[in-house]
Amino acid sequence: MHICMIGTGYVGLVSGACFAEMGNTVRCVDIDQRKVDQLNQGRIPIYEPGLEDLVKRNAGQGRLSFTTDLEEAVRDSLFLFIAVGTPPNGDGAADLTHVLSVARNIGRLVEDYKIVVTKSTVPVGTAEKVRQAIRQELVLRGMTNLEFDVVSCPEFLKEGSAIEDFMKPDRVVIGTDNVRTAELMKQLFSPFLRNNHPLYFMSIPSAELTKYAANAMLATRISFMNEIARLCEATGADIEEIRLGIGSDRRIGMAFLYAGLGYGGSCFPKDVKALIQTGQEYDLECKIIRSVDEVNQRQKHRLFEMIYSYFNGSLEGRKIAVWGLSFKPHTDDMREAPSIELINGLLSKGAIVQAYDPAATDRAREIFGENPAVKYFDNNYAALEGAEALALVTEWPQFRGPEFLKIKKALVMPVIFDGRNQYEPSQMKKLGIQYFCIGRPTANA
Repeated sequence: MHICMIGTGYVGLVSGACFAEMGNTVRCVDIDQRKVDQLNQGRIPIYEPGLEDLVKRNAGQGRLSFTTDLEEAVRDSLFLFIAVGTPPNGDGAADLTHVLSVARNIGRLVEDYKIVVTKSTVPVGTAEKVRQAIRQELVLRGMTNLEFDVVSCPEFLKEGSAIEDFMKPDRVVIGTDNVRTAELMKQLFSPFLRNNHPLYFMSIPSAELTKYAANAMLATRISFMNEIARLCEATGADIEEIRLGIGSDRRIGMAFLYAGLGYGGSCFPKDVKALIQTGQEYDLECKIIRSVDEVNQRQKHRLFEMIYSYFNGSLEGRKIAVWGLSFKPHTDDMREAPSIELINGLLSKGAIVQAYDPAATDRAREIFGENPAVKYFDNNYAALEGAEALALVTEWPQFRGPEFLKIKKALVMPVIFDGRNQYEPSQMKKLGIQYFCIGRPTANA
């Protein structure tokens, strides 16, 4: 099948490459000529394991191409996927400017039947707005009888495992009110569903809301555990023991029950806020979802609070090593990352940050600029030299079993602030390392 993927961001690039891998002909369209040129040269603008090889292989075999020519891509494709950004407005609502701009351009270009698929994360009612935008352009062209369909097909990709998620999805959700369109969408996704992964057809509003509801539920679990972790710190209970105690309940399960520094990235923060805003548009107050967001915002400051308290508010000139900048491992994404709150807090008190991340250094430079108080290192141990403490922010695998004696030797004073509960407090005590983590007794001398 022939597919036009409009937008070469995270969702568009991963989706386009995976569709091409299954034998489809995919044209990825972007208005950024420089980005298109880079992609045609095999240079990938985001860090996602396996994506570079996937793009190069399918581009080399002629199934995947990148262009700024929307007209040609629309003309030659049956499926037109809208996968452009929907950044939050000041009130948290999703900004549909780019989505509707694409819809209007489609309306100006289509000459025959097309299936327009909203792949971007969008609020309820967006598909109808896309339909209206296309129809208005067709009216202006005098083509009121031209048929087209609009479908909602939300993505459920996790950064760091996006290719696996697309190729072997937990489920595929498709919102459509047209039987013919449903059958064509089923044909398109059938190669990904051979291991009995479910395909759910539902109304368009239900499909649009499903993505927000899923992310809000997972975000709720994270904020719930962080709230319980605060209670653990006050009572002497251990959040890891509680996680086992409640996660073994089959009604609950273990997923997303880890206490830490809160969630970040491109999905959870934006989608939770957008869901709150959607409720307001319908005169509904989403109290639980709002609390999820508030707890998360508070939790992002927790590591700074611990460091500030340990040094009795005296951080001027102190060097603090930071391991991990991305919001989670296996990505370079720093959107809403807890590391930003920590580093900004340290800088505001005059501290010097010595940072290391396997993938996100370039992103960090964009955020903090050429600030002489933020120094970047190519090795996690090198970042420790001369530092008075280590703050572990992102749970990259290489941080899980480090050489603790090497850490102890490099630090001016052996103290670790662990925002992801990677280490055992009892082991740290035996090694003579002061250790502070989230929601666990530390038994420091």
